[in-house]
Amino acid sequence: MALIKKFASILIVSSLLISFVLQASADKGIGTVNVPPYLPSACFGFQDKGVMIAAANQDLWDGGAVCGKYFQVTCTGPTNLGTPHPCTDTPTVTVMITDLCPPPGCKGDLDLATEAFSLIADPRSGGIQISYQEL
Repeated sequence: MALIKKFASILIVSSLLISFVLQASADKGIGTVNVPPYLPSACFGFQDKGVMIAAANQDLWDGGAVCGKYFQVTCTGPTNLGTPHPCTDTPTVTVMITDLCPPPGCKGDLDLATEAFSLIADPRSGGIQISYQEL
C-alpha cells in the first residue's frame, strides 16, 4: 500500500510540473469572438474545417505560415468590468487556425469561432484574457 501511495504522489507532482512548464511557455493575449459565416477563409477558401477554429492576428499570421496549425487556448480572465468572470469551468479549447484577422478590425490575438469561444467563456463578454500555445 505504501508503494502505491508513493507512486500516486509521484504522478501528481509530475502532472503539476508538466502543467506548470506548459503554462510558463504559453503566450498571453486577447481572445475575441468571431460570428459565422466562417467561409471563405484565408487558409482554406470554401473548404469547411468545422467550428473549432480561429483567425490569427497579423503578428501570429506570419504570411500564412500558421495556417492549419493547432493552438491550445485558455481563458484566464476578463478584459472589462462588464463581465467580471467570463471563463467557464473548462476554460481550455484546441482550435485550428483557418483565417487571418486583419487590422484594423482585429481587436485581439486570436479571433475564435463562436462555438469554440463559448466552450471557454461567456460569448457576451466579446473579449477575454487568454494564454495560448501552438501544439
